[in-house]
Amino acid sequence: MSQSETRNFLILISDEHRRDAMGCMGHPLVKTPNLDALAARGTVFERAYTPSPMCVPTRAALATGQYLHRSGHWDSATPYAGEPRSWMHRLRDVGVEVTSIGKLHFRSGEDDTGFSEQILPMHVVGGIGWTVGLLRKDPPPYDSAAELAQDVGFGSSSYTRYDEDITAAAQAWLTAPDRKDAPWAAFVSLVSPHYPLTAPKAFFDLYDPAQMDLPIGYASGQRPQHPELQQVVSFFDYDRYFDEAKTREAKAAYYGLISFMDDCVGRILRALAQSGQTQNTVILYVSDHGDMMGDQGFWTKQVMYEASAGVPMILSGPGVPQGHRCTTAASLLDIAPTALDVMRPSDDAAETSGLPGASLCGLAQRDDDPNRAAFSEYHDGGSTTGTFMLRWDRWKYVYFVGQAPQLFDLFADPQELCDLVAAGTMTEEQTTALAEGERRLRAICDPEAVNAQAFADQTAKIDALGGREACATAYAFNHTPTPSEQARSVEDARRTSE
Repeated sequence: MSQSETRNFLILISDEHRRDAMGCMGHPLVKTPNLDALAARGTVFERAYTPSPMCVPTRAALATGQYLHRSGHWDSATPYAGEPRSWMHRLRDVGVEVTSIGKLHFRSGEDDTGFSEQILPMHVVGGIGWTVGLLRKDPPPYDSAAELAQDVGFGSSSYTRYDEDITAAAQAWLTAPDRKDAPWAAFVSLVSPHYPLTAPKAFFDLYDPAQMDLPIGYASGQRPQHPELQQVVSFFDYDRYFDEAKTREAKAAYYGLISFMDDCVGRILRALAQSGQTQNTVILYVSDHGDMMGDQGFWTKQVMYEASAGVPMILSGPGVPQGHRCTTAASLLDIAPTALDVMRPSDDAAETSGLPGASLCGLAQRDDDPNRAAFSEYHDGGSTTGTFMLRWDRWKYVYFVGQAPQLFDLFADPQELCDLVAAGTMTEEQTTALAEGERRLRAICDPEAVNAQAFADQTAKIDALGGREACATAYAFNHTPTPSEQARSVEDARRTSE
């Protein structure tokens, strides 16, 4: 692609959309006509992953293009504040307008994170975030878990109303006459299908709760026995609030939120078409991470199973193969080099050096590479040790510092029900894959040193915020309030103090 062929880059990102929950990924129930149409005229990356199965650290990694352990954005109380430099900075520096519309989950709108303009931004609460996640040594009870099941059903929520506002703002921005005056990049960030699991009725009604698929391992009661996973599932104790009826209703609401989000995407893409810019715009759809939705007893994210660590990824536009399926492992870390590739700043070769990712445009055009690996890590709430994941070819390797690793053969066991290490009888091929997983991990980082640094940084932050008690109570919530909710909270606090 040359500069004359491609002028614009549009990123559409949702929140908590698991990779398999799209029609174009073969899901038998979920209705996503707009994403399916985007996939038909572009490339679907079937093995895409998040840098971390948690919102705030992932969005920092997406901006910087760097691993968490390189940038130090370990957790939900360490939001991005402008360092290291983002791909947005780099595009803006060469004269590209870079605009965000919607959720960012950075520290504050006062920080220079690289955007030329932020429209309706959602940032972390109070510029601090979720401090409970810092308390990984002897973590306190997480009292907000019951909220997830309480909010299940149909109706309007602050999040769906926020998405409507984001969609309208994106439509207006894309169709403004001055959009055609110069190249632009836009980051349009919706919050659906993130809980609360309350879907607008028209979309909830697309799904009969009685017909919903039950979670993986539900009928057998099969749950992972790994001690760290047991720790995580006991901290985020969502599952005990879901009986079968509530689980089916939650699935219907989650799928309804996906269809609602898909409708928002459709309206945004129609505005792009109305503006006459579709043919010279590269479009990327992704989500920040997935949602377990009860699989193996887990809800939301935080773990390295496919439903949590896997993300949907569709690329479309000039130079992108149409109707193509790519099985090369991909990552949200590939977005930074993709943005630089699409917009072609004059010094893009220098700018992409040091980034672990690669342009998705190039990956889509090349033959599939089973040897390329995707990497993810987790150092946030509920965990007592650092967790690292590598996916390449048929293998998924998960390393827990100080505990036994896991190995899954995703071709033979796509539901990840058989941890080959725990099973205890591995073939020579599996033993070789286990060793290869650790080799690949240690080529990226020293997991023990990274784990120690994460805990040291988090201990320092706990002290700076006033200690354990302050972190356990000051910012305890289950999902980030919308900008309007945060503004009302600040105003209420002001009135109370007067």
